Amino acid sequence: MGIEKLALFMLYAFLCQLAFSSSLPHLCRKDQAHALLQFKQTFTTNSDASGCSEPYAKTLSWNRSADCCSWDGVHCDEMTGQVIELDLSCSQLQGKFHSNNSLFQLSNLKKLDLSYNDFSGSHLSPKFGEFSGLTHLDLWGSSFTGQIPSEISYLSKLHVLSIWSEDPYMLRFGPHTFELLLKNLTQLRELELYDVNISSTIPQNFSSYLTTLQLLNTQLCGILPERVLHLSNLELLDLSYNTQLTVRLPMTKWNSSTSLMNLYLCSVKFTGNLPESMSYLTSLHDLDMSSGNLSGLILKPLWNLTNIENLFLEINNLEGTISPFFKFGKLRGLKLWGNNFSGSIPSNVSGLQNLQSLVLSSNHLSGTIPSWIFSLPSLSWLYLSDNNFSGKIQEFKSQTLIVVTLEQNQLEGPIPKSLLNQQSLGFLHLSQNNFSGQISSTICNLKTLIVLDLGSNNLNGTIPQFLGEINEHVRVFDLSNNSLSGTINTTFSVGNQLSVIKLHGNKLEGKVPRSLINCKYLELLDLGDNELNDTFPKWLGTLPNLKLLSLRSNKLHGPIKASKNKKLFAQLQIMDLSSNGFSGNLPESLFDNFQAMKIIDKNARTPWYVGDQYGIFYDSVMTITTKGLDFEFARVLTTNMVINLSRNRFEGYIPSTIASLLALRTLNLSHNGLEGLIPASLQHLSVLESLDLSFNKIGGEIPQQLASLTSLEVLNLSHNHLVGCIPKGKQFDTFEKSSYQGNDGLHGFPLSKDCGGDNRVPQATTPFVQDLGEEGDSSPISWQAVLMGYGCGLIIGLSMVYIMLSTQNPAWFSRMFEELERIINTRMQKQKKRN
Repeated sequence: MGIEKLALFMLYAFLCQLAFSSSLPHLCRKDQAHALLQFKQTFTTNSDASGCSEPYAKTLSWNRSADCCSWDGVHCDEMTGQVIELDLSCSQLQGKFHSNNSLFQLSNLKKLDLSYNDFSGSHLSPKFGEFSGLTHLDLWGSSFTGQIPSEISYLSKLHVLSIWSEDPYMLRFGPHTFELLLKNLTQLRELELYDVNISSTIPQNFSSYLTTLQLLNTQLCGILPERVLHLSNLELLDLSYNTQLTVRLPMTKWNSSTSLMNLYLCSVKFTGNLPESMSYLTSLHDLDMSSGNLSGLILKPLWNLTNIENLFLEINNLEGTISPFFKFGKLRGLKLWGNNFSGSIPSNVSGLQNLQSLVLSSNHLSGTIPSWIFSLPSLSWLYLSDNNFSGKIQEFKSQTLIVVTLEQNQLEGPIPKSLLNQQSLGFLHLSQNNFSGQISSTICNLKTLIVLDLGSNNLNGTIPQFLGEINEHVRVFDLSNNSLSGTINTTFSVGNQLSVIKLHGNKLEGKVPRSLINCKYLELLDLGDNELNDTFPKWLGTLPNLKLLSLRSNKLHGPIKASKNKKLFAQLQIMDLSSNGFSGNLPESLFDNFQAMKIIDKNARTPWYVGDQYGIFYDSVMTITTKGLDFEFARVLTTNMVINLSRNRFEGYIPSTIASLLALRTLNLSHNGLEGLIPASLQHLSVLESLDLSFNKIGGEIPQQLASLTSLEVLNLSHNHLVGCIPKGKQFDTFEKSSYQGNDGLHGFPLSKDCGGDNRVPQATTPFVQDLGEEGDSSPISWQAVLMGYGCGLIIGLSMVYIMLSTQNPAWFSRMFEELERIINTRMQKQKKRN
C-alpha cells in the first residue's frame, strides 16, 4: 500500500511539473537578444537627449546575464519568445539611426515607441515599412529629419501613428505620400502629426475608425472634407495653425456629435456663420476657434454646449455682451481676448468653482470688476488688460494666482496686500492705471515673481529696500512713471537674473546704486527723468549684456573720462545721456568700445526685440529721441542703434571714431558747444536715418560725401556756423529750410541764396586746414576773392618766411605752405575749366 501511494504521488508530481513547464513563457531567443544589444551599442545615453520630465535610460539595464524579455521596455510573445513590443520612450538615446540598424531584425514587432530621444537629424529609413505586423508607431520628438518614406504607407495594420518634428517642417511628406498613407492605413485609430510639412489637401479616403486626428501646423490647404466631421467615432480633432485650410462646418447634424469631446480649429479660415448643427455637440469639453476671423454676435448654437470646460474664441471680430458665457457651470478656461465685446462683466455669477483661466483682455469692457472674480477658489490666470474697467481691486481670497494682468484700465486705489502675498505669482502687470499709495513691503514675499510691472500709476513713497532681493527668478522690474522719491536704496543681490530695470519718470535722487554691478543679465536700464546727481557711471559698462542705457534728464555732471578697459559697453545699442550736465570732450575712446554698433546684421530676416524671451508677458516701453521727436517704443528692435548726447555741455570736435559705428541709425549731438568741422567720414554710416547736430558751434562746409547717405530721413544742422554750398542729390533734395536755418554762410537749395550764381567765399569760423584731404569737391574760389585777400596774404606770407628762416627748422611750415598752395592751384584750375 505504501509503495502504491508513493508511485501515485510521484506520478502526480510529474504531471504537475509537465503542466507547469508547458505554461512557462519561452526564453528570449538569442538572435533577438543579440539584435537588442547591438542596438544598445549604437547609441550613447545623454540626460539632455530627452524632453521628458522624468527620463529613464532603459537600455542601461540590458545585459546578457538576464533574459532579454525581462529587460526594461522589452515585451515578448509568451509562446514564441519573439520581441513584439519595444518601449524606449524617454530613454535618453542619442546618435544616428542608420538603415542597417539591428532594430530592423525584430521583424515581429507590433508596438514600437522611440519617442523623446535624440537621433540627431537622422533620416527615417524605408525599412520602417517592413514591420508588417506593426500596430503602434510613435516617433514623437525624436529629432528625425528629411522626407518621410512612402514605405510607411505599407503598415496596413497600424492603429496609432505619432510623429512630431521639434523644429517645424524638418520632417515632410513627399508628393502624394500623405494621400497614400491615409488610403492604405484603413485600420488607423489615432493619427498625430505635429509640425510636419504635409503641404497637401486632406483626401476624401481615410479610415472610418479614427478617434483622434491631430494635424497641427502641417501646411494643410484647400477645403476640409465634411466627412471628417461626420466620423462616428471621432473624439479629438485638431487642425490648428493651418492658415491656408478652409473650414465649412456642416449644416446638418454631425455624425460625431455624441462622441466629439475636443475640437481645436485655431488659426484656420472659417467661412459662414456658426451653424445650428453645433448645438448637438453635447459631449464637447474643449472648443478652440480662435484667430478664425469670426465676426458678429455669438449665435445661439454655442449656448447648448453645457459640458464645455475650455472655450477659446480670442482674436476674432466678435461683439456683443459676454454675460451668456458665464452660464457654463463647468468652465475651467474662458479666453475671449482680442475681440470687440462691450458692456460689463455680470455681477450675479455663481457656481464657477472650477474656473482657472479668465482671459478678457483687449476688448471694450467697462464697469467695475465684480466681487465673485476675487472669490474664485482655483483662479490662476487673470487677464483683464486693455479695457475700460474702473474702481478698486478687492482682496483676493485664493492663493492660486500665477498671472495677473490688469494694465491699461482706469483702476484706482491701493494695490491689495493679498495680491502682493501670493505664493505662486509669476507675472504681475498693473501699469497704466491710477493706483495710488505706497508700495507695501509685503511685495518682498513674492518668491516666484518673474515680471513686476507697476509703471505709469500714482504710486508714491520710497522703493522698498529689499525689492532687489525678492528672489533669484525676477527678470523685469518696472516702477516707471510714478511719484516715487528718495534714493534708490535697493540692493540688487549677487546672482540675480534681472534683464530689465525701469525706474524712469519718478523723483528719485542721489547716486546710481553701485549694486547694479551685480545684474550680470541686465539688458535694459532706464533711470531717465529723475533727479539723480552723480557723475557718469562708467562701471555699468562692465555689464556683459547691457544693450539699452537711458540716463536722460537727470542732474548728472562732469566729463566722461577715457578708460583703459576696451570692453566697456561692448553690447550697447542705445545710449541716451541727453539733458544732463556732462561736460568736456565727447568720449572718443568710449565710442570705439561700442562693438555692437559696428556690425550691420544683413542676415537678420525676422525682427528680434530686446528682451524678446518675455515679449509675451511684457513690452519694454522706452522713450527714444529719433528723427527730431520723442517716440515711445513698446518694443525695441535689436537693430535700433541710437546715440543721444544732446542738451549737455560737451565741447571740442566730433570724434572720427563715430564713423566706425556702421550700424548707427540715430545720432543726436545737438545743444552742446561742439566746434570744428563735420567729419566727411560720416558718409560710412550707410544706415543712418537721423542726424542732429543743431545748436552747436560747428563751422566749415557740409561735406559733399554726406549726399551718399540714402537712408537719411531727418537732418538738422541748424544754428551753427556752417558755410558754403549745401550738397545736392538724393536725400539732400528732400530736406527743408529748417534743417539749415541759423547758418548765414550757407547757400543752395532749399535756401533762397543760389549756390551757382554766388561767387563770394564765406569765411570759415574755424580753421579749414582740418580734413583738407576731403575738401576736393568744395565750391571754387573766384579770382575776385583771391585779389581781395592778396594784401593780408602778402603780410602773412612774409611773416611765415621770417619765422622759417629764424627758427632754422621750417619743416612743418613748409608742409602747410605746400598744402595750401596745392589747394589754391587745384581750385584755380577748376575755375579755368568752368570759364
